Amino acid sequence: MLVCQAVTDTTVIFPPGEGQRMEDATVTLSVDEGIATVTLNQPESRNALSAELADTLTAKFESVTDSDARCVVLEGEGPAFCAGGDINAMLQGVKHDRPPATQVELVVSSLHEAIRTVHSCPLPVIAKIDGPAFGAGAGLALACDVQVASTDGQIGFGFRQVGLASDSGVSYFLPRIVGPNKAKELLFTGELLEAAAAGELGLFTRVFDAETFESAFSELVANIADGPTVALGHAKRLVNRSLDSSLEQALENEATAQGVAFTTDDHEEGTTAFVEKRDPEFTGQ
Repeated sequence: MLVCQAVTDTTVIFPPGEGQRMEDATVTLSVDEGIATVTLNQPESRNALSAELADTLTAKFESVTDSDARCVVLEGEGPAFCAGGDINAMLQGVKHDRPPATQVELVVSSLHEAIRTVHSCPLPVIAKIDGPAFGAGAGLALACDVQVASTDGQIGFGFRQVGLASDSGVSYFLPRIVGPNKAKELLFTGELLEAAAAGELGLFTRVFDAETFESAFSELVANIADGPTVALGHAKRLVNRSLDSSLEQALENEATAQGVAFTTDDHEEGTTAFVEKRDPEFTGQ
């Protein structure tokens, strides 16, 4: 995990559909053909999550809902998805003997707000992992709805390397994917998993060969972006809520969600296309 240097955010949010990006910003956002791409743009620190970067990431995700995006891709610029937390801030806390509450406020609070915002985004969020996702970066990847990796992708929960427990929602997401005992093993060892092993555990939902990764990833994301946006948003919330719900509550939530979906243009188009034996052309409405 590398030290993250603070960089002043100068990101410009471009109007929907322009597909542009300011390359020197800490986090960039572009929207093109219904796909919002949020890029951690600090390759020199392997996109380590400083408080400044985490705050900017939160702001970018909050602005996505004001665009015409129908899904979101979260990626890292350079050879890493995200190297983890801000080691420089942690080291400063040790050097200056900061009280634990102060250290948590400076190191963890902004990061956790970013995790909440990514996880609760009303649109499908796809993590594009073409390199290491480590520590807090692994938590950020798991906060997304789908984790798609190339064979160059890696994931690890190496908080132990810096003498820490876990944060970034890892204690919530990880055992729900791999089970509590495997989650504890991964935290106890800090093992960095290659893409194939991560895929077998369900930490990566898809793994594509590095040579065909870009085209395969684009095809998958386009398929999600072309879906019935309102229905998919409700499907996401239903699954998220089910993790802490009884069957009876889940059934009630489903009935409520379907009541909304029944009123959409996409439901009408979907049923009509089914009867006419053609592919539906959803508009997201």
